[in-house]
Amino acid sequence: MLKYLVISFTLLFLNVLQSCDQKRKKTISITKEINFSKEGELTLRKTKSDSIFKTLDIEIAQTEYETQTGLMYRKSMEEHQAMLFIFQEEQPRSFYMKNTEFSLDIIYINKKKKVVSIQKNTTPYDKNSLPSGEPVLYVLEIKAGLSDRWGIQNGDSVRWLLK
Repeated sequence: MLKYLVISFTLLFLNVLQSCDQKRKKTISITKEINFSKEGELTLRKTKSDSIFKTLDIEIAQTEYETQTGLMYRKSMEEHQAMLFIFQEEQPRSFYMKNTEFSLDIIYINKKKKVVSIQKNTTPYDKNSLPSGEPVLYVLEIKAGLSDRWGIQNGDSVRWLLK
């Protein structure tokens, strides 16, 4: 009789564990939409004339979480908006488009705040590496196609003011 009670209790216990596990598997994670948060303004300048040719509202990615997430999980970005990544040390960088829903131009900027390279018209959700090609301290992400439309070139400079 005791043997049957132990077997029954064990089966009941295993059934409860299985039920809990199934409930855990049914949990769905919903990501809240992330909205743009203006944290400053950035100006793009032509090197030869030092003239401003574009002013953008910027959101800053500076913490490890912010730099790892970037513009992932966002639906879009306005033409006058950009994300500026600020790193602690200048080194070659590489970005990718995993979990990024819209195409970008990725502008790599050295410690002198000069554009050194641009990855244009990136492919959404692409996991391939998009390298800077040179050591950089900053990275600016804008909507795809704008670097060509605005005529951004290597050697152009950036300046920004934070709120």
